[in-house]
Amino acid sequence: MKIAIEHHTTRDKARKIVEKRLRDAEKQYGQMASDLDWEWHGHTLHVKVKAKGFHLKGTLEVTDTTVIVDGKLPLLAKPFESKIRHTVEREAESMFRMA
Repeated sequence: MKIAIEHHTTRDKARKIVEKRLRDAEKQYGQMASDLDWEWHGHTLHVKVKAKGFHLKGTLEVTDTTVIVDGKLPLLAKPFESKIRHTVEREAESMFRMA
């Protein structure tokens, strides 16, 4: 699943917004997830997490104009792909609306 969202700010500020949101999500949803691991490689954030029995991994690439979320959904989550996509798009638009 690949989603691109315009960030309407600088690449560095977009990266800081992404990182802040990830830290906030870690605090908010930490009890539902385990084995959260994330690290930046250049302008690409690599994320791995285990949540509700699912192992998820993906990347968030910050370009000059967009944030590109790219992740592979587990087979059991495929029926919920459109809902997941919508949720990610809505959250990202909210994050960058304030930028």
